[in-house]
Amino acid sequence: MTNPGADSGNFDIVEHYNGLLKENSSISSPVAAVDSLVKMIEKQHATTMLEFMMIVRTACDKLKKATNNSISLSAGCDVFLQQMARLSHAQSVDECRKALIKAGTDFVQGAGRCRDNVAEFGSPFVRDDQTILIHSYSRVIMGLLRRAVKQNKRFRVYITESRPDQSGLRAAEELYQLGVPCEVILDAAVGYIMEKVDMVLVGAEGVVESGGLINKIGTYQLAVIARAAKKPLYALAESFKFVRLYPLSQYDLPTYRSDLLSFKDKAAAKVDWQAELARSNPMLDYTPPEFITLMFTDLGVMTPSGVSDELIKFYLD
Repeated sequence: MTNPGADSGNFDIVEHYNGLLKENSSISSPVAAVDSLVKMIEKQHATTMLEFMMIVRTACDKLKKATNNSISLSAGCDVFLQQMARLSHAQSVDECRKALIKAGTDFVQGAGRCRDNVAEFGSPFVRDDQTILIHSYSRVIMGLLRRAVKQNKRFRVYITESRPDQSGLRAAEELYQLGVPCEVILDAAVGYIMEKVDMVLVGAEGVVESGGLINKIGTYQLAVIARAAKKPLYALAESFKFVRLYPLSQYDLPTYRSDLLSFKDKAAAKVDWQAELARSNPMLDYTPPEFITLMFTDLGVMTPSGVSDELIKFYLD
């Protein structure tokens, strides 16, 4: 039996995954994960179904361990594993391999359509003369706003700077190129600017079973302020980002580190606080479903409670 812990031949699945993200800025983590898994099983030569399934599961574990932010990547791996479980019954290894390659390839090719569908369902909510607040950079939100521009809608956008990586600047540059009036604000200025805002749009790294969001740090406090100001907050996410998690607090996230604020051996040394800021703070937070007005997905516009129904359909069908 082939060693299930090793990638087939000289194929490095983590290297392939990282290469996809580097070469194509429009590809999301779940799609890159599925593409990498497809390439991996094209190169492996398992002779039994058990060996085949072990190789795929080991590859998924390797991908998840290779990144600090595994929420959206895990969603893609879980979709792939569920497809494998469906195809593994009453089929030979070769039949399962071919069917899984086809299912994975169809998923990768259809991912762009998912994003387009989200934009289609969400576009009626963007109207002339609105002021919109967005957080960080989200491909699916940018797709929605590009669609609104093509529909000749006139609107303004505030974008959070989104520390520590300042990803909001990327969103601002793209909107500027589209001719959309926009302004970058400090993350700490969300409460100050909320009075001018008509609605808030946020993306998602993952949508959990309760309908809550796991997203870029700062999303939760933005949602709290939006609710206090009685402003609608809409979350945009492709359905393949629905994940089987049920966090009850910020500290239930898989990415939580218990030593976030522990500065060891710093008493006698000068501290690089800027570097410490990036090291010691989380990149993601959890927003409970009660702060979300509606969700725009490729399956349609739904309330957060609809996420659980969709997960049950996918994993129990």
